[in-house]
Amino acid sequence: MSYFVYILLCADGSFYTGSTNDIDKRLKEHNESKNGAHYTKIRRPVKLVYKEKFDSLGSARAREAEIKRMNKNDKEMLIKSMLD
Repeated sequence: MSYFVYILLCADGSFYTGSTNDIDKRLKEHNESKNGAHYTKIRRPVKLVYKEKFDSLGSARAREAEIKRMNKNDKEMLIKSMLD
């Protein structure tokens, strides 16, 4: 099974970072469902702007924590690096 760490761009310009084993389902939850995170529910719509794939949940969660400690500028640079 694969796991993903992702960054969402929220309607207010902020970022949300999370992890999941089903990125399409989770993105749909963030945009449409009551199961989306509270942070994104009040900042819809959200757009997937970054993802990384991992082989284990532990690795994905460790990377999620690392990204969450980044400031907004560092997250923007990370997202830009994926586009280059």
